[in-house]
Amino acid sequence: MATEGVPGAQEALLRRMYEVFATDERDAFVPRCLAPDVDWPNMLDGGRLHGREAVRAYWARQFAAGHPLVRLEGLRSDGSAEVVAVTVRLGALDASGERWAGETVEHVYRFGEDGLVARMDVRAGP
Repeated sequence: MATEGVPGAQEALLRRMYEVFATDERDAFVPRCLAPDVDWPNMLDGGRLHGREAVRAYWARQFAAGHPLVRLEGLRSDGSAEVVAVTVRLGALDASGERWAGETVEHVYRFGEDGLVARMDVRAGP
């Protein structure tokens, strides 16, 4: 898995975030990865979410609708020390165990001064 120019602390935080996303640890990890006033995309309804509790509720809705999977495939600096682009493959658990999409997308993270994720955006994969 490629890692290009990403500071160690940001890489460790993002890798851990993707590890716990689909587990029961997800809610407990939110304060350790997301800034209190995080700005997050609402991919279900459009628009943006603001704050940890809004993101927690959003993730709960995602898991109520199905079991999303996100496989981290690469990280790279995106022009500055505060921005990291993560290439991911999206998937879902299904009756056979799991199903992965053929396409990848990028999750672009901006970090605040506290080292936590301040904003996330989604864009078409590389």
